[in-house]
Amino acid sequence: MALHGSNMTGLLISLLLTFAALFCSVIADNDDNGTPKNVYNEVMFQHAVDHSAHFIMFYAPWCGHCKKLAPVWDELADRYNGDESVPVTIAKVDCTAQTKVCHENDVKGYPTLKFFNPGFEPAKHTGKRDYASLEKFIEEKVNVKKDVPPPPAAKHGLYELTMDTFKDHVAKGNHFVKFYAPWCGHCKKLAPVWDELAEGFSHNEDITIAKMDCTDNRKVCNEYGVGGFPTLKFFKDGAVVDTYKQARDHKSLKDYVSKMMSAPPVEEPKKEAAPVEEKPESKVTVLTDGSFQDGISKGYTFVKFFAPWCGHCKRLAPTFDELALKLEDKPGLAAAEVDCTQQKQICSKHQVKGYPTMLLFKNGEYVEKYTGGRTLDNMYSFMLLKLKEEL
Repeated sequence: MALHGSNMTGLLISLLLTFAALFCSVIADNDDNGTPKNVYNEVMFQHAVDHSAHFIMFYAPWCGHCKKLAPVWDELADRYNGDESVPVTIAKVDCTAQTKVCHENDVKGYPTLKFFNPGFEPAKHTGKRDYASLEKFIEEKVNVKKDVPPPPAAKHGLYELTMDTFKDHVAKGNHFVKFYAPWCGHCKKLAPVWDELAEGFSHNEDITIAKMDCTDNRKVCNEYGVGGFPTLKFFKDGAVVDTYKQARDHKSLKDYVSKMMSAPPVEEPKKEAAPVEEKPESKVTVLTDGSFQDGISKGYTFVKFFAPWCGHCKRLAPTFDELALKLEDKPGLAAAEVDCTQQKQICSKHQVKGYPTMLLFKNGEYVEKYTGGRTLDNMYSFMLLKLKEEL
């Protein structure tokens, strides 16, 4: 069938728009190294939201509002992803590529922001899209209080514990607990043996055999020092009295349980905390919104803008302290810092969008942004060069 000129033109425009959308999608979803940054496809999305809290941005690469939100969203990801104290992951879904996911989640405009938390209905964010508003929304959703859960029920003698039921369950009596991860090969191998062990002791009221999935209950697993899977710990009246490190066949486990039930409770010795070395007083000048201009008014001042939660900032801190100490006997050179979680006005004024950001000022005026290495030698040489230029 022949295509008329207008139809042919329409088809070409449609193909060009589709190609442009796909091209923009690749550009928008990659970081500076060309690596996808927190972008989920259909499989990743479903697995993720079924297992832990996620704040998802549904977007289209051509959408202007999405482009405006992108740097704020990346900043949220840098803040929360990997921070176990706030169990939430920040991610996004490209609706031009994952149409099924977006349709199933009733995405009708871009960007659509939804918070997913297992056990709760997805919550749509309809407020402002600035960093502070989104941060407040996340904190509110992460701290949602669930109803007090009922005690866990045993399935063939095996109790499956959660973060909400763990403490009460092990508070009294004897309990042998397997801490595991579903993807762990050794855990899969142990699973039928553990089920058999639980069923064998199912009619014994003096002991429970239990398990805990550490991918869903990281806080409890971290609290008890679970560093590998499976980890098997024996509890008496709420306290860990032993970590099992023997063979994992049924007979060995059964003999161990029988022995531990008759043994007097002796709590595992706690490791003595290493003595805390007293750190020398930092020579870094702490600046605030009110003191900033006065603090940079004389000579060269090297200012580090940071956030306390930022991993790169934490690693830089001791080196920056050393730099300040070395500059102390160099008149006209100083090192200072600004906490951007507290001093938002001055950070906004100097367009600080990532941490740490280091800027150089001379006699109260901005000079340049530092982009060199973060070793002590790198930064010290940079400052000495500025001083030499003055001579």
